[in-house]
Amino acid sequence: MGRVRLGVLDVGSNTVHLLVVDARRGGHPTPMSSTKASLRLAEAIDGSGKLTRKGADKLVETIDEFAKIATSSGCAELMAFATSAVRDATNSDDVLARVLAETGVALKVLSGVDESRLTFLAVRRWYGWSPGRIINIDIGGGSLELSSGVDEEPDIALSLPLGAGRLTREWLQDDPPGRRRVAMLRDWLATEMADAAAEVLDAGAPDLTVATSKTFRSLARLTGAAPSGAGPRVKRTLTAAGLRQLIAFISRMTTADRAELEGVSAERAPQIVAGALVAEASMKALAIDTVDICPWALREGLILRRLDSEADGTALVGTSAGLAGVKKAMARGATR
Repeated sequence: MGRVRLGVLDVGSNTVHLLVVDARRGGHPTPMSSTKASLRLAEAIDGSGKLTRKGADKLVETIDEFAKIATSSGCAELMAFATSAVRDATNSDDVLARVLAETGVALKVLSGVDESRLTFLAVRRWYGWSPGRIINIDIGGGSLELSSGVDEEPDIALSLPLGAGRLTREWLQDDPPGRRRVAMLRDWLATEMADAAAEVLDAGAPDLTVATSKTFRSLARLTGAAPSGAGPRVKRTLTAAGLRQLIAFISRMTTADRAELEGVSAERAPQIVAGALVAEASMKALAIDTVDICPWALREGLILRRLDSEADGTALVGTSAGLAGVKKAMARGATR
């Protein structure tokens, strides 16, 4: 197949992100544009577990805007998916139906295990076969994904409700968080991680341990890794010792002060302490001293799976949405 322009619309717990790439099977997906909006959907879940009307309104408005950007960017297809915030909402079916009706976008909800599997695929393609068995750790706003394998399909893929945003809301509401709460969360995470880590390690000892996600990139930057401007191919690592020192430092800071640190965005500043504690607990439970930071993650995994599925004639489960519906919705809007 020749090159095709694809849009990936990622509805996460904190942000909605549209990535436009030029891609072909067997080639390196080339990013053409990236557009983000901070919606904080996880904070728009009410006491009954529903996404509020206001949260749904913002979601529909943003998806409509981003779908039009994808169309104007020449995307042949828009792969629109949602992760833990929409997945956990008790009214997710109603929200998805409204998104489709008002924007023409068939937003699909990925399971946590699918998130884990697709992220692992991206990691494997980035590093190739030479590393052998890879363990990957990914920290999102609502969930933590762990995976391990020697092939493109991991032997084990897990998803745990241990995201940085979720734990910040549940454990670290004070600003800055108190030392006692940080210590309590540390102990609780050690218990929560034990069984999952044992399951991952039972699949085999890793030859390489990798970390993905904005949380890990920020933590690596805060401990001295190269800035994003240095490009994706610069080797970046995060060590357990460096992470431990960092936690002692940032856990005493206010959110406003953390937002001033290089590598920490204003939207990530409130949850970077919880994210660091999850990273620390994961590395400790897996007996890992160092992780390599991979620039590819879930969005790239979806693109690669999409290209693979076209080549072998199979469907891309739960992620593919054509732009025909978007164009029809735009036409309806123009005639109103």
